[in-house]
Amino acid sequence: MKLTLIAIGSRGDVQPIVALGRGLLEAGYAVRMVTLESFEAMVRGQGLEFFAVEGDAQALTNEMMLAGMKGNGLNLFSMYRGIMRTFGAITQSYQKSFAADALRDSDAILSQLPGGFYGYDLAEALGVPYVALSVIPQEVTGAYPLSLLPVQFSLGPWYNRLTYSIGQQLAWHPFRNSINAFRQQLGLTPASFWWGNMRRMKHERVPVIQGFSAHVIPVQPDWGDHVHTTGYWTLDESGWEPSEALLNFLEAGEPPVFIGFGSMPVPDPGATTRLILEALQRSGRRGILHAGWAQLGKTDLPENVFLLDYAPYGWLFPRMAAIIHHGGSGTTGFALRSGVPSMVVPFTADQPFWGRRTFELGVGHSAIPFAKLTPENLVAAMKLMTTNMEMRRQALELRDAMADEKGIPRAVGIVQQVVG
Repeated sequence: MKLTLIAIGSRGDVQPIVALGRGLLEAGYAVRMVTLESFEAMVRGQGLEFFAVEGDAQALTNEMMLAGMKGNGLNLFSMYRGIMRTFGAITQSYQKSFAADALRDSDAILSQLPGGFYGYDLAEALGVPYVALSVIPQEVTGAYPLSLLPVQFSLGPWYNRLTYSIGQQLAWHPFRNSINAFRQQLGLTPASFWWGNMRRMKHERVPVIQGFSAHVIPVQPDWGDHVHTTGYWTLDESGWEPSEALLNFLEAGEPPVFIGFGSMPVPDPGATTRLILEALQRSGRRGILHAGWAQLGKTDLPENVFLLDYAPYGWLFPRMAAIIHHGGSGTTGFALRSGVPSMVVPFTADQPFWGRRTFELGVGHSAIPFAKLTPENLVAAMKLMTTNMEMRRQALELRDAMADEKGIPRAVGIVQQVVG
């Protein structure tokens, strides 16, 4: 049986789906991964069939983010216009990719794209099962507002549910014309003008598999039993070996503070690097500075700071004194599983949600948005996370609570029940 998995986005969006694909491959399925060209090496490295969608994850992220940045801040209206322009330019590429004859041998479609975009339509045309995959909470609930809202506050269940409807509209309309053209190409009737396939999928109780921990995001009774929370999906990188320079740095002193913003660009990498170095100098802490897509650290660094290109977070984070990151869902998952206090410096999308959740769980400092980051508040955050014993205890307790979760095997079992 051949399964087609779809994931589009940054590394944090794609890598968990690749990890799940590897688990399905080991369970005996033939697995094809449909994703951006820049992830071909990762996909093929796990033994999965690769099918390319045109586009570069880093270039797309930079275009959307930097379109909205004014100075150090993020203008959400400008960013949404950037999203509209960006996706307006690539929807034709998406439509062409998903209509390819090479995908017609799929026996089931599993997709991380919101609202079932393209994947649900293809599954309908082929008459095969469809499974929604998610690494962030997107299912409607009255417990909290949509995780993708940049401002996280609640006015009660009615408001919380309303935010999901608003989010669905904002997600659907940039793709509406392309998806309906795609449906016409497949011989299907147009999707709903207002809701696309989203309400139809809810009515059909399309299976949803969520790749995060119920200890982090509790299961909500209003989700329904077709929504499954399995635990995180992590890629096995046991073959990776740290460089001698990294090992020497870690062994040369007390555990350092990790600081990195992953796939987030910044308008002035030099100024951001100087801010971080000043905070580390004032705090007297050693640091690991992750260059990331922001290209931090392109300057002479002091001996107490190590410039990191890449290391698996599952290996690195437990060796840190504190973790300061951008709040991507994947990075947050690694931070919460490390047993080390962490803090989110959110830029956009679901990052403020993960920052608030980290703080609510008692395992980290309250989030400091990138636009408000200063040497002073960064020093204070590092001091709290490295000296607060109660916070460190709770971080270890959360790590231990998640230790026995088997996210990939559980997800594979659900897929087996759905597709056979």
